[in-house]
Amino acid sequence: MSILIFFLSFVLVSLASQKIGDLFSHFRLPKISGYLFTGVLAGPFILGLMSKEAVANLAFIDDISLAFIAFAAGSELYLPELRGRFRSIGLVTGGLVVTTLALGVISVYFLADFIPFMGNLSPTGRLAIALLAAAIMVARSPSVAIAIINELRAKGPFTQIALGVTMVSDVVVIILFSVSSSVAAALLSNLGIDIGLLALVLGEITLSFGIGYLLGKTLEIILSAQAAQGNVKIALIIGSGFSVFLLSDILAGYSHANLFIEMHLEPLLICMVGGFYLNNFTNYRLDFVQILHQVGPTIYVIFFTLVGVGLKLDILAQVWPIALALFLVRAVSIFIGSFGGGVLAGDTMAHNRIRWMVFITQAGVALGLAAQVSDAFPTWGDDFATTMIAMVVLNEMLGPILFKWAINRSGEAHTRGAFEADWARSAIIFGLEGQALALARQLQAHGWQIKLVSMTADHDMEAEEKSGFDIYPIAAINLKSMHYLEVDQADAVIAMLSDEQNYRICELAYEHFGTEILVVQLNDRTKAAQFHELGALAVDPATAIVNLFDHLVRSPSAASLFMGTADNQDIVDIEVRDPSLNGVTIRNLRLPLDTMILSISRDGHTIISHGYTRLKLGDHMTVVGSPASLDRLRLRFEE
Repeated sequence: MSILIFFLSFVLVSLASQKIGDLFSHFRLPKISGYLFTGVLAGPFILGLMSKEAVANLAFIDDISLAFIAFAAGSELYLPELRGRFRSIGLVTGGLVVTTLALGVISVYFLADFIPFMGNLSPTGRLAIALLAAAIMVARSPSVAIAIINELRAKGPFTQIALGVTMVSDVVVIILFSVSSSVAAALLSNLGIDIGLLALVLGEITLSFGIGYLLGKTLEIILSAQAAQGNVKIALIIGSGFSVFLLSDILAGYSHANLFIEMHLEPLLICMVGGFYLNNFTNYRLDFVQILHQVGPTIYVIFFTLVGVGLKLDILAQVWPIALALFLVRAVSIFIGSFGGGVLAGDTMAHNRIRWMVFITQAGVALGLAAQVSDAFPTWGDDFATTMIAMVVLNEMLGPILFKWAINRSGEAHTRGAFEADWARSAIIFGLEGQALALARQLQAHGWQIKLVSMTADHDMEAEEKSGFDIYPIAAINLKSMHYLEVDQADAVIAMLSDEQNYRICELAYEHFGTEILVVQLNDRTKAAQFHELGALAVDPATAIVNLFDHLVRSPSAASLFMGTADNQDIVDIEVRDPSLNGVTIRNLRLPLDTMILSISRDGHTIISHGYTRLKLGDHMTVVGSPASLDRLRLRFEE
């Protein structure tokens, strides 16, 4: 009964934590900080809403959350997206891991006399704790990195390597932590390090990988079940992750009682391998990612709130100078490792000097590993977790600021103003009638740069002011006037004059400028064929209205998308300009969940795309989705 009371109390605290996290976000502070703050506030040291006994009884929430965090870490590593950047990512990651681990172990070991819970430990005990702390110092935060990259609309080699290293590091740190925790357990048990111990650790890691593969197959079966509803699948996935922790405890207890060795599985590694397998080697990647996105916010609220509740403020008051020292040591090690790895990879020195700033941020995985230590080593684990959480909070607060500064300094940030100046497509509209002005406003609302052309040599200032656009007057349609209008730089030309004038415009644009998009408003439908010969799209207003009504009757949803009246949905064409996407199949693209590629235009032909369609440079993809997601896709695909 007491567990139920503790659980219901925690649910109420978590609901408040969610609101406080949103409030922190309003002031541009991380939501995680709000969750931790709420937990501390509700914990035994301040308001006392949650007792120490409650924290102990809610340990199963930790296990569920840690399994989910490991699933998410495994799903972040998507191999097709790392294509062509393995060398730089591998060398920078290697440099970061080696330097952070080495300096972390040395620093914690020699700072032991100043850390309350380490002062009375033997040298081997100090080394064990130093290994665990250094492993946690290797962790990064993919979620924060992705959020900042999306916010700054960043793209380029610096950004790609930063994101790739961050994702790979989270996989490496879980493997590294698994090894470190096994070695630490042996050292604290005075077993010493010998061939037998190393063989045992290797066996545990190998067994964890094997069970992780089986877990991935289990998750694949769950997601493939047609009869199961979405909520049932979510419950089964969460239950699968929790069962891994139960299996680990059962195996440890059984081996301790019945075998000459004590076997320890690595639940985080198992769940990470399962998520990695599902994301890279099955057809259910999108289903899995969608569930992670759907459940993630709730999991993070309850996990970080519980971490805050369990935070020991009395220990924190003693160890905050140590946390600050570890923060500085970690920053120095990151600078050395990222700089050295970048030099070996042959990256530009300008990038190497500022790259360390994008690797400071920590969040979920680091806190999860600290919580894991707290559970595994109850004697000093809580004090250790408090120290590491203090360091993580510093990294979490300062890391995003440094990340943003580095991206801006690298020149790869494309904020709204910069993006429109560099990337917006342009159109030239011949005509000043009401429909021409309406079209100009519609295109401008979608980010196009518009030139309106008037067939008169007199500049009508009054008409220009009424239209709200710059009007370019020309006396005749000839090559000279087309150069004056800079047709060579236009993505589209729309002709809304007489058929003779329209034909002359299309002819010049086709023969001298190769304009890709030519659109003509017909006055005589019988002349459509001559425009088609020039590759122009000819629109007869009368039949267009009839066809539109026809589609509204037969396919209201598609027609609404076409007309732009669908709620938060749009259709755009995006050109593939990024060389790294050349030859990539559509199924290997990690697209936003609310977008879909409808077709691809290539060499004048329309291809109805499917998962195995390979992209080529110059392809024009017709994509449907929310405006925000389409905006991100345009940034990603257009170099």
